Amino acid sequence: MSVTDKPPITVLCVDDHPLVRKGVAAILSTEPDLQLLAEAATGHQALKLFRQYVPDITLMDLRLPDMPGIEVTREIRKEFPEAKIIALTSYDGDQDVYRALEAGVRGYLLKELVHTEIVRAIRIVYSGKRFLPPEVSQQLSEFFPEVALTAREVDVLKLVARGFGNKEIGDELGTASGTVKAQIQSVLSKLGAKDRTHAVTIALQRGIIHLEAGVT
Repeated sequence: MSVTDKPPITVLCVDDHPLVRKGVAAILSTEPDLQLLAEAATGHQALKLFRQYVPDITLMDLRLPDMPGIEVTREIRKEFPEAKIIALTSYDGDQDVYRALEAGVRGYLLKELVHTEIVRAIRIVYSGKRFLPPEVSQQLSEFFPEVALTAREVDVLKLVARGFGNKEIGDELGTASGTVKAQIQSVLSKLGAKDRTHAVTIALQRGIIHLEAGVT
């Protein structure tokens, strides 16, 4: 079998924005070795279509209307451990990248780089290697080693971002305001922040928290 006779690399594109899917479809249509099998706009559609087609590569938006793309990735890889998934996202914080890699993605592509990098990303991941563009690798190296906040510290920080005071946070989480104060001090120390506002700014930049509803 010659190189030109090889079956194409099959792709499932998961994104809730029709324009993004249309752009991906247009790019892939110009590559004879790539075939777009199906498109999904939600996490549940993605799971159904993956099971139906079992594509070689899945492009996965991390923000979907019904469930986070990271959860969809985990579900797919639970059933299909060899699945090759590339995160397709506008999130560039180091914590976003760590979460996606932990979920099992093999590549991390920022949407702003889709037109220039998507074909290369698909071929690299299909070959069995990881794909992390320089912009993403730089984010990881800048904050290495990773200093992780506990789940409770993240909860506290989300409420700080919403303007809650210590007592309000304590009431919301069912803990004493003194405990909340200690947790905030721990957050400031781990993030190297000067104050609460600075901590929220850092957390947003790094993807530890997001302001969009339903996105964590």
